[in-house]
Amino acid sequence: MSQILLSVAGVAKSFRMHLRGGVELPVVRDVAFEVAAGECVVLGGPSGVGKSSILRMVYGNYGIDRGAILVRDRESGAMRDLGAGDPRLVLDLRRSSIAYVSQFLRAVPRVSALDVVAEPMLATGLDRDTARARAGDLLRRLNLPAALHDLPPATFSGGEKQRVNIARGFATDHPVLLLDEPTASLDAENRAVVVEMIDEKLRGGTAILGIFHDDAVRERVATRIVDVSGFSARKAA
Repeated sequence: MSQILLSVAGVAKSFRMHLRGGVELPVVRDVAFEVAAGECVVLGGPSGVGKSSILRMVYGNYGIDRGAILVRDRESGAMRDLGAGDPRLVLDLRRSSIAYVSQFLRAVPRVSALDVVAEPMLATGLDRDTARARAGDLLRRLNLPAALHDLPPATFSGGEKQRVNIARGFATDHPVLLLDEPTASLDAENRAVVVEMIDEKLRGGTAILGIFHDDAVRERVATRIVDVSGFSARKAA
């Protein structure tokens, strides 16, 4: 049996609407699933049930009200509770153990596409020249023209930014990879490239948790689908 790399247990989340008198909006409750090495678990269900919120909780962008989000620390081998909200632990796990491709690239002005992709590799201790060379290889594989590699992605089209985003998320060999609509802005050729890259990660033992609204891509990569509708707290609110 493959090793569990991500475990979500009894997680609940609500948002407090300060502009509406502090009313509390429940999102999900009792979220529970595991993702093993070499598995691609896809979060399913209709829009608005909390799929992206779950990904953001697993990455530490959103705090949780209760429960545990356990990520296997690549360096120690132990399961660490990212959901406990320790900022240092969140940063340590992002550096070594958990990568994330969001729907949007938040590009830093004047930083080149090469350096955006190389940055997470530098954080693991890789030297700059090697990191930039690998970044270039990834960008070429995703059909981003070489003329753009030294330019800041802030000026790119939506599809070009997404390819930089994907290259950055796939650049390291973190054991857990989160994917939030990675192919949404891509044409058929580049969607096929991303599917190949996902397959390679899975063969290498990465645990992937993702959201894919493209039916063909979802059916191609998913080893299991978790219906988030069963965790939605809004119907019960």
